[in-house]
Amino acid sequence: MELIKTTLSLIFIIIMLGLSTQHKHLMMALMCIEAMMLTLFMMLIIYNTIMLTPSQTPMPIILLTISVCGASLGLSLVVATTRTHGNDFLKNLNLL
Repeated sequence: MELIKTTLSLIFIIIMLGLSTQHKHLMMALMCIEAMMLTLFMMLIIYNTIMLTPSQTPMPIILLTISVCGASLGLSLVVATTRTHGNDFLKNLNLL
């Protein structure tokens, strides 16, 4: 079980590094964030399996629901950006 925890923690750190190096495309940054949320989901499921606490049982489902809402919001942002600017390059956006 410790190997699984260590592997998931390492995956989370690698995805964070990937997110910090994504400076070109908005879609790639959103995919990294979604992968981070799925890794956190797996970590919460493993934690709930080990601890067997009934009060923490709905937490992975709540996290997954928030992740889906964030993904739909991000996808709508990518579509709106692509329609107005023609691409999803972060360099072309005026974020001020």
